[in-house]
Amino acid sequence: MIDQPAGRRDEPLRILWGPEAEREENMADVSYVSRVRVEPVKGRIRRAYIPVREDPVFFGVHDEVAEHYGVEPGAEEPHPSTLDYMVAAAGG
Repeated sequence: MIDQPAGRRDEPLRILWGPEAEREENMADVSYVSRVRVEPVKGRIRRAYIPVREDPVFFGVHDEVAEHYGVEPGAEEPHPSTLDYMVAAAGG
């Protein structure tokens, strides 16, 4: 379950699963709130500030996924897609 106030991208995004997701009404049970900030840069490029890293992480598209989004290959500076990070996180 993803819990984020509507229209408030500057608020921390809380992702709850397991017993915490089922007991949403008792927020004292939340064990971790990830403090991540995401900012648009240009086109499909976004800058994310994540815990432990001082430098931001950039997301965007690269040739393999650009076509899916209707972007001509080479039209934007290539960056890993959010899908690339999700697959890496699931594999780790």
